[in-house]
Amino acid sequence: MYECFCEVREKMTGLQSIILRLINSFGLNVRLFFMTLLFSLPLGLFIAFGSMSRFKPVAWLTKTIVWIIRGTPLMLQVLIIYFAPGLLNLGSPWGSGASARFTAATFAFVINYACYFSEIYRGGIQGIPVGQTEAGQVLGMTKLQIFFRVTLLQVIKRILPSMANEIITLVKDTSLARIISIKEIIMMAQEYTARGLIWPLFSTGLFFLAFVGVLTLLFNHLEKKLEYFKA
Repeated sequence: MYECFCEVREKMTGLQSIILRLINSFGLNVRLFFMTLLFSLPLGLFIAFGSMSRFKPVAWLTKTIVWIIRGTPLMLQVLIIYFAPGLLNLGSPWGSGASARFTAATFAFVINYACYFSEIYRGGIQGIPVGQTEAGQVLGMTKLQIFFRVTLLQVIKRILPSMANEIITLVKDTSLARIISIKEIIMMAQEYTARGLIWPLFSTGLFFLAFVGVLTLLFNHLEKKLEYFKA
């Protein structure tokens, strides 16, 4: 009886250890997610303005960069950004170790998602009727006042569903960071799969589902808050 109790206790301890390691690894996914959003959302708006610039060389250059980033796999971009400086004998700007890999992955994710967000911003801004800008000018408002007081909130309402889709995609894309040996949750689960345990790999889906579920509820709430912009 005592031996059975010890065996059960040992299994429970092993189970708790695996779950804790998966939770800690998912923390890297979550951290990469928030760091990407923090920098890519404002950068995307800046890129959108570049794409809409009346100065043709700036608009052409910006659109070319966006085309390249959107046309190549994120995984490839992560590899190039992390390994290219060293292969070109330029010295690694990321340093060394796990923190260096995370910094490189964050940089790659920010650039990638900023380009996607920029196209969503651009579509939303250009979808606002010109008459509203003209009305603001008649009232004596500056271009900045028109943008922040008239255009911006309407743009947010228009682009929210598209932004929500991209942000939810970002949650799942964070698993691509394992390509440069960042031990996010799926890479951690694969270690247990190599030992003959398959359930940790399947359980990773629950982490992503729970996180995406929270985001979905948040975006649904925001959409309801912005209902007053309906015509």
